[in-house]
Amino acid sequence: MAEPWQDTTLTAHVRAADLLARMTTEEKTAQLSSVWLGAEIDAADAAVAPGQHAYAAHSAALDALLPHGLGHLTRPFGTVPLEPADGAAKLAALQRRIRAGNRFGLPALAHEECLTGFCAWQATVFPTPLAWGATFDPALVTEMARGIGASMRAVGIHQGLAPVLDVVRDPRWGRTEESIGEDPYLVGTIGTAYVRGLEAAGIVATLKHFAGYSASRAARNHAPAALGPRELADVILPPFEMALREGGARSVMSAYNDLDGLPAHAHPGLLTGILREEWEFTGTVVSDYFGLSFLESAHKVAGSAADAARLALAAGVDVELPTARCFTTAAHLPEELLDRAALRVLVQKCELGLLDADEEPAGDDTPIDLNPPHLRELAAKVAQESVVLLANDSGVLPLGDSPRIAVVGPLAAERAAMLGCYTFPRHVGVNHPELPAGVHVPTLVEALPAELPGAVFVDDPAAADVCLAVVGDRSGLFGRGSSGEGCDAEDLELPYGQGRLLDEAVGSGTPTVIVVLSGRPYALGRWADRAAAVVQAFFPGQEGAAAVAGVLSGRVEPSGRLPVGVPRTPGGQPAPYLAPPLGLRGAPSNVDPSALYPFGHGLSYTTFAWSAPQCDAPELPTDGETGIRLTVRNTGDRPGTEVVQLYLHDPLGTVARPEIRLVGHARVPLDAGARAEVHATFPADLAAYTGADGRRVVEPGALELRVSASSSHVHHTVPLTLTGPARTVGRDRRMRCEIRVK
Repeated sequence: MAEPWQDTTLTAHVRAADLLARMTTEEKTAQLSSVWLGAEIDAADAAVAPGQHAYAAHSAALDALLPHGLGHLTRPFGTVPLEPADGAAKLAALQRRIRAGNRFGLPALAHEECLTGFCAWQATVFPTPLAWGATFDPALVTEMARGIGASMRAVGIHQGLAPVLDVVRDPRWGRTEESIGEDPYLVGTIGTAYVRGLEAAGIVATLKHFAGYSASRAARNHAPAALGPRELADVILPPFEMALREGGARSVMSAYNDLDGLPAHAHPGLLTGILREEWEFTGTVVSDYFGLSFLESAHKVAGSAADAARLALAAGVDVELPTARCFTTAAHLPEELLDRAALRVLVQKCELGLLDADEEPAGDDTPIDLNPPHLRELAAKVAQESVVLLANDSGVLPLGDSPRIAVVGPLAAERAAMLGCYTFPRHVGVNHPELPAGVHVPTLVEALPAELPGAVFVDDPAAADVCLAVVGDRSGLFGRGSSGEGCDAEDLELPYGQGRLLDEAVGSGTPTVIVVLSGRPYALGRWADRAAAVVQAFFPGQEGAAAVAGVLSGRVEPSGRLPVGVPRTPGGQPAPYLAPPLGLRGAPSNVDPSALYPFGHGLSYTTFAWSAPQCDAPELPTDGETGIRLTVRNTGDRPGTEVVQLYLHDPLGTVARPEIRLVGHARVPLDAGARAEVHATFPADLAAYTGADGRRVVEPGALELRVSASSSHVHHTVPLTLTGPARTVGRDRRMRCEIRVK
């Protein structure tokens, strides 16, 4: 007769609780632990995780854990290159071994990275998350994530370590490329869209890094986060809350940084107070890789691995990734806390079917295609929508049918210019130079002739009709690139001396188009008045070269918008657009932080006209809503996509507030001469902010909605007045301005 934990008619919580009651302390602890096979490396310069060289070889071995069971398997596809079918077969065989090794027959939960697609050899490489932000297209991001998740689930993966919801506060930070943008509303809507797609495919989405990681001092990886409670509440946390409430994410990863001296991995106010008690999150909290060990070795708040385990468990960490080092060495963990964490893990395993006998794929020899046509088409669409036309005053773009073109810059001929640091070729493949990339990644030099078959390509810019100067980044890890995890920048000067290349190109007398392929924005003010045009793409993935070439030729209508501002000068950072009046240009300082190309900016090859908006109710109560309608018309002779952006200006508050902030956005695709109606529903809840007493409040008074094409290009303003009493709002508040395009 089946035990209650084996009864599929019972709820996951009931089944998990019954199983937990039957477990020994060692078996419970095993569910909080993980194993990373193949993680031992000979040198630190081959590491894909901080601390890997120091800790991987000194963690609990699989054989020692098997009799008690195992919580997680770390990166079975993302550690070394594996043929997809071979990897699936090996994972299935390993799971059979794990099941056979413990008395309950429980498998491990297998997790993988999926920031730019499934991080596995031969899997489709999508654009980096900063490019997702540039699309301003949540529906497309959901479709992409669903495709990524389906490919992971098909080979036995259960959890994906994405999305990154860190709001960019200083783009010198190396992990800017992994982030979605500098505005919490954009990060929230795009990140939530990714979560929905991943979860719809049956993959547990993991929100990271909770919290404050991107606000580190001087933009240095792992450095302390210098931010106050209101910045944390109003800028850093909202994307996480939205992705949990609206996206249904089932896991959260704690961050490496400390907040006011308290490391996130040992922060009960963050991991329990906010996450569990305020937001009512019931999923799992996983550590960032070796995050528990860093409590001892880096933060110096634990005297031993066992002390680190006790601190993290008490704070609210449920699973130690990527290996078992701290939890398994800590004797006498408080039983109540141990049960709390183990129950969360078991509930999640039950939801995934891992308590059922026949859940796992068989892992046979059937060929597996991780880069099928429909995923390549999705990657191409995301790449196309993410390319941003920053400037085209001369009208040199799109290029003519048969121009003479000079292409300069070493990145024009490098595949690395297309790939972020969490793509398999740049993350793992660089340590296996004997193997091909696994997917076809054309360079821009290779894509241009196919895009412009009538063009003649010459070496000398002075002999050309137009010069394409290609600059940007090579992604890498821990100093092995100019962008990526551990590849922070001292300033926003173009790396590798590429400024001199642009000086020579614009000085040649030939109209020069600057093409930036990067993981962060770089200062372009030095060339802005001399460049014929500027195009920006953020590591656009395996289909990125064709997307950029398509924008240059005119086959692809540019529709990307900046998820981060492009600065005028290399210094003066951090300077996000989301700043109160004294954070903007003004008399008290001679330093102008204004962006050269601001957040939300992006041009098209056509023109648009916006009608004056109509407002249903200019006065609304502090718990009400109002509707806004306008018409956008394509007044040019080409199809194009406008991106309508709504910004909120609150002229008076009890604390200093951002001058404007994004509260809504929608893409409006239009054929030449066509028009569409844009309907927005603005809830008063979006005017809420955290006051001096720490409460989130909607206050009566004047507001202004700015109907805009970017954070600095305002088409129309809509004055509003909130009436009635001030109102405290909580987790039931509305977080989104719904916009429909008709």
